[in-house]
Amino acid sequence: MKMRIVLLFAALATSAANAQIVNPGAVLKRNVENRVNSKIDRGINQGLDQVEKDAKNSNKKTDTAAGKKGASSGNGQSKTQGALGSQGSLISYSKFDFIPGEKILVTDQFTETSIGDFPVNWNTNSTGEIVNVDGKTGKWFSLSKEGTWLQEDINSLPENFTYQFKLMCNPEFSYYSTALNLVFAKLANPASDFNKWKNYSHPGSAVTLQFHPTDAGGQNGTAGYILYSNGTETMKNTVTTPKFHAKTANYVEVSIWRQKTRLRVYLNDEKVIDLPKAFSTDVSYNSAVFWTAGTHQSTDRYLISDIRLAIGAPDTRNKLITEGKFVTRGIRFDSGSDQIKPESYGTLKEIGNVLKENPDVNIRIVGHTDSDGEAEANLKLSEKRAAAIKNALVSEFGIEKTRMETEGKGESEPADVNTTESGKANNRRVEFIRK
Repeated sequence: MKMRIVLLFAALATSAANAQIVNPGAVLKRNVENRVNSKIDRGINQGLDQVEKDAKNSNKKTDTAAGKKGASSGNGQSKTQGALGSQGSLISYSKFDFIPGEKILVTDQFTETSIGDFPVNWNTNSTGEIVNVDGKTGKWFSLSKEGTWLQEDINSLPENFTYQFKLMCNPEFSYYSTALNLVFAKLANPASDFNKWKNYSHPGSAVTLQFHPTDAGGQNGTAGYILYSNGTETMKNTVTTPKFHAKTANYVEVSIWRQKTRLRVYLNDEKVIDLPKAFSTDVSYNSAVFWTAGTHQSTDRYLISDIRLAIGAPDTRNKLITEGKFVTRGIRFDSGSDQIKPESYGTLKEIGNVLKENPDVNIRIVGHTDSDGEAEANLKLSEKRAAAIKNALVSEFGIEKTRMETEGKGESEPADVNTTESGKANNRRVEFIRK
């Protein structure tokens, strides 16, 4: 619930502030912040009992925009329910044409990092920590008030790639705090140059995306971009969007798609940016950098999770019709569930269109999992997921069910190693095989 999320961010702000005291002059400032946070906590606690009482008496509501889903176990393993985890919600993504890349190059769900620690495979000139968020699955990287963060396991960005991540902020995020910036850059030495992006210093060629959860009127959030060539700004724009808005939709799924020079950016199902000439073909982009330039109030925070970089846009038609087999990691499910996530719509739509255009083609849908858990359970889960995809193609796209059969392979036929996050993500796949 909103009140509990606010409490979490107040606690995070206090923890982060204490961790960054590095000189006596900062102590006074931190003590003032802590007193403010204590007052916030007291006010929250006074109202918490009433909020929980109201929640018990109210009907369960689905709120996909704000990301309010289910109950958390507190260890990042909660089962999410509601619109983001049901086939019935696929129709809400009917205009979503994003198709994830064919093979995952890098994925980061922060599973290797303990709660409270700075994540492995990242570098910073500031700080940050891994946290759990009440009502959300998995681990989240809470970025500090000001700094730059480099994803070290990304050292090359292909001319065709997709980049996805989940983004959240506290519900009372101030308009006067800076946007979260994501930079796809060419850096001569990423390990030392990444921190030069702080405070709007731009040392090279880059595509910068900006996300802010409130505009001047307080009714929407904003999404924007700034393009740089050899350190010089060449083009920029900002648009308003309700998809990422602190008070009503403080959780959003960001999908970024590069096809050579073209850039498309989606917030949930809304395409907010579509530039035909954003990337330069003669620039070897090699870094992904997040940065912020400061916050107006001590509780303001950005959190990111479930980052996925994948290569290429699959040629579905050619692979299924000509080659007889199409493999995708773009159909995603809630953890341990056969509930299809709505961001899978673009991939399902592409497959549905191929089948509609080729009515004589019949297929077998084969589900695969990683090796986490028991083999027998994974086999049953893969069977259920294949069946769920068939049902979605029937109900959402009108494909005759007699044209499709399903099968589950579980963990028995891995396509990659099961010892890394990216390897497991590549093993969680669906095959469409022409019969």
